[in-house]
Amino acid sequence: MKKFLAPFLHLRREIYILFFGRIVTSMGSLIWPLLTLILKNKLGYDATEIAVITMVMSVLQFPMLLLGGKLADTHNRKWIIVLCDMVTVVCYIIAGCIPLSGISIVLFYIAGMFANIEGPSYDALVADLSDGDDREQAYSLQYLGMNLGVVIAPTLGGFLFKNYLWLAFLITAVSTFSSTVLIFFCIQTLSIPKQSVSAYEEKKDGESLFSILKSRPSLLLYAAATCFGGLLYAQFNYLLPLNMESLYGADGAEIFGLLTSVNGFIVIIATPLVTTFAARIMDVRKIALGTVLLSLGLFGYRFSGESIPVYFALMIVFTIGEVFKTLGEQPYMTRRIPSTHWGRVNSFVNTCYGAFSAIGNILLGKILDQNGYDSAWLTVGVIGVVAIALFGVLAVTDKRQFPLLYGKK
Repeated sequence: MKKFLAPFLHLRREIYILFFGRIVTSMGSLIWPLLTLILKNKLGYDATEIAVITMVMSVLQFPMLLLGGKLADTHNRKWIIVLCDMVTVVCYIIAGCIPLSGISIVLFYIAGMFANIEGPSYDALVADLSDGDDREQAYSLQYLGMNLGVVIAPTLGGFLFKNYLWLAFLITAVSTFSSTVLIFFCIQTLSIPKQSVSAYEEKKDGESLFSILKSRPSLLLYAAATCFGGLLYAQFNYLLPLNMESLYGADGAEIFGLLTSVNGFIVIIATPLVTTFAARIMDVRKIALGTVLLSLGLFGYRFSGESIPVYFALMIVFTIGEVFKTLGEQPYMTRRIPSTHWGRVNSFVNTCYGAFSAIGNILLGKILDQNGYDSAWLTVGVIGVVAIALFGVLAVTDKRQFPLLYGKK
């Protein structure tokens, strides 16, 4: 057990507090995994309409992502998290107390909007509270905490879906509030002196986001690859639940909830193992390997029929890929960006892949409505191939752009 936990020992106290906050929040995150099924089964929308709704929600979120990045780089990150969380709590409480309708979705969107505003602050705060040598472990611990809660949340949400969806909104509100209280009272230190950081993290006060990206073209290639990788991953919460609903009706929510719980359980097991035994694999190569496994796991559903054991086997492959990809992404970003621009660059990348995923889901929805699931899953396979190719190119060009990062490998 000690060896299993070894990568996460000796981190700062504040990192552990953020970790417990992630656990509490994700334990109550019952609505996000069910959004597609709510729109389909409860409100009666078809696949194209669902894609349009999610696209509109995503487009309206983009300014919030950029605003969140700017705020994260210029204001107190702890207070941004706390204030945004409180707005989110109020939205979920109201949504749980009114009949399910379009108003509920609007409230859900507002909650998501403020979650997007705080996201860059949360990620940047982890970087502020970790050194270059332990940053990957700090981000891995946050990812592990999120998935400890995810083991419980989707299954519970699936069982509440039929008759007690209102309770899922209220549980989400309570868990978010609990996490906010923990962060508000227990985190006092907001940054630490850095002993080991890359030269690329040195502050660049006064420089614009555009100039940072122009001087680091590999980041633009990373953003492009992330667009395809993000669209690929988005099918976990878009095409997969729709496929389950088409095969099993309302019971598809329970099956999808179980698959999501398996996803979280495998993450809990795989994250410490990958953090320990793949520590010497460069972050960009972890992302590329993860994308290969994500593609295989998702594309396999085209051939799975109604075999539930195959569903779970594919989810294991998908999840191992997710672990590799996730553990590479945040360290990749922070090691190559001036600390003064962490929030803005992160928001820029998230905005790009969010917009791309929203448009891509609309096209996939049209393919699904007109040609069925076989064609839709085949399209997912093509998306995966493009993502793998782009990350493969990035793995080659990144070393020329950031040679100092490779001297230690």
